[in-house]
Amino acid sequence: MKKRDLKNLRNKTVEELKNELSNLTRKRIEAQVKIISGKEKNLKAVSNLRRDIARVATLIREKQK
Repeated sequence: MKKRDLKNLRNKTVEELKNELSNLTRKRIEAQVKIISGKEKNLKAVSNLRRDIARVATLIREKQK
């Protein structure tokens, strides 16, 4: 995730962030399945998505305070 993506995420509402979180979670599961089946060449895809999920979850917690 790039800095401009983070800036865009900070401008979103909590509901939009929750939708983004569910999309990232779905993408992470799909990437895991592809790696296990040998179709994905980028082995860091899952760890990158996990970081993105953590970033979005942190933004949700910050906005809820």
